[in-house]
Amino acid sequence: LRSCSPGRARRTNASRRACLVARFGDIYAQERLDAETLLRTYISDMEMVQRIIYIAAVESFHAAKMAYRQFKIRVRDTLSLGHSGPESLEDTVLDYIVRHEDLYDVQASVNEVIRSMNINPKISFPPEIDFIVISTLIRELCRVAFSMQTLVPPLDIAFGTDGELFSETKYHRSFDSDFTAALVAYHVWPALMENDVVIVKGEAVTKR
Repeated sequence: LRSCSPGRARRTNASRRACLVARFGDIYAQERLDAETLLRTYISDMEMVQRIIYIAAVESFHAAKMAYRQFKIRVRDTLSLGHSGPESLEDTVLDYIVRHEDLYDVQASVNEVIRSMNINPKISFPPEIDFIVISTLIRELCRVAFSMQTLVPPLDIAFGTDGELFSETKYHRSFDSDFTAALVAYHVWPALMENDVVIVKGEAVTKR
C-alpha cells in the first residue's frame, strides 16, 4: 500500500464536494446531451432515449456505490493490520481512498451498468447495437458517483418511480411536460441528494 496523508479527506471535504456537485451539473449539460444525440441516430422515440439515459445514471450510481463498499472493505482490512493512530482507522481508510481513487476499476462498473441495462424491462435497444455506445456517459457518472461516496456525508441520487407525485423541490419539469399534470410520466435526470435534502434538482416529464 502507498503511504497515507492523515486528515486529508476531511480537510478537503468542502472543496471536493463543490467540485463534484459542479461536475454532476456538467455531465447533465454536456455528456448527457452528447449521449442523447448519439442515441437519436438509432432510436426515433425521444421518450425511450431519455429513459435509457436516466436508467444509465441510476445504474451508474448503484454500481459505483457497490464498488466503493468493496474497495473500502479491502483497504480497511489491509490498513487495520498496521494501524496505530493518532487518526481513527475510518479516517485513515478514507484518506487512503481519496488519495488513490485512480485504483477504482471504473471499467468493471461500466460493464456492470451495461449488463443491468440489458435486462431492464423498461428500456429496449435495436438488436444490432449495444448500450456500450453511451459508455462515455456511464464512465463519467461512475467516476463522479464513486468520488461522492468519499464525502462526509456522501452524496447520492433520489429514488424515482414512474407515476410518483411530481415534487417541485426535487425536479424541474421538462419543456414538453403538461404543466397542469400532477404525476411524473418518466424521469429525464435524477436529483442529487445530501442527507435526504435536494441539493441539485433533477428533471422529469409530467403528463396526464
